[in-house]
Amino acid sequence: MSTAPAHKRSMVDFFQRHIANPITRRLPTQVLLETTGRVSGQRRTTPIGGRRDGTQFWLVAEHGETANYIRNIKANNAVRVRIGGRWHSGTAHLMPDDDAQARLETLPRVNSALVRTFGTDLLTVRIDLD
Repeated sequence: MSTAPAHKRSMVDFFQRHIANPITRRLPTQVLLETTGRVSGQRRTTPIGGRRDGTQFWLVAEHGETANYIRNIKANNAVRVRIGGRWHSGTAHLMPDDDAQARLETLPRVNSALVRTFGTDLLTVRIDLD
């Protein structure tokens, strides 16, 4: 990774971790992803954007496999997703062969625009809901 994407990711990560995420986690309409911490074993919630399609939920991770929630999924792919205020259990699958740019075209526009703008290494994730 060159220094420009690393610097961009560092800035975006700081903003999300310390400013945006603490606020958006509290919004009742915000979609949340709950993973299990790969080291701590504690529940971790991350505000995400995406779309439910039947028994699946699709999202695009803007920092790919370097995102902490993706690293947690790699260690334990049992997750929960809060959609419309209700929690759903599921199994997350990383989809590196999926065209993340094309996938963003099928997801909510505002979130997709933010992911395109701030993303450094896009990765599609499919969650099969129980």
